Amino acid sequence: MLIFINAFLIGTASGLRSMMGLAAVSWAALFGILPLDHTWLAFLGYAWTPYILTLMAIGELVNDKLPKTPSRLAPPGFITRIVTSALCGIAIGITGNGIIIGLVAGILGAVTGTVGGAKVRSLLARAFGRDLPAALLEDAVAIGIVAFALFR
Repeated sequence: MLIFINAFLIGTASGLRSMMGLAAVSWAALFGILPLDHTWLAFLGYAWTPYILTLMAIGELVNDKLPKTPSRLAPPGFITRIVTSALCGIAIGITGNGIIIGLVAGILGAVTGTVGGAKVRSLLARAFGRDLPAALLEDAVAIGIVAFALFR
């Protein structure tokens, strides 16, 4: 059950910010929280992988605030979120022999985070009168979710 919950949470965070979950999983692998050594996902724990993925996640955080950034519901963004969430779910599931559970939970979380996050952000942006506070709140929620799921 813990595999499902953690994979779902990471998938949800990746639905909010596509690279956030993958960067967090990579840090967890580097620190030994997710023992991915001797698996095909061992590359996530290599010395430079977390830094590269973190830079990509930071770039996404900045890019998300730009006015010309396409909707996360558009196919390229939605597919990216599903793929990164699936990879995160597999990484969580592989450590407990629950690859399929992790995969499915990660994808379900991605759909939930992507669609739900877009709706909530839209409502918050209307309530705040502009998008930036809603986007920053969404960033904080995504960071909180990955911290809760992987580093507690």
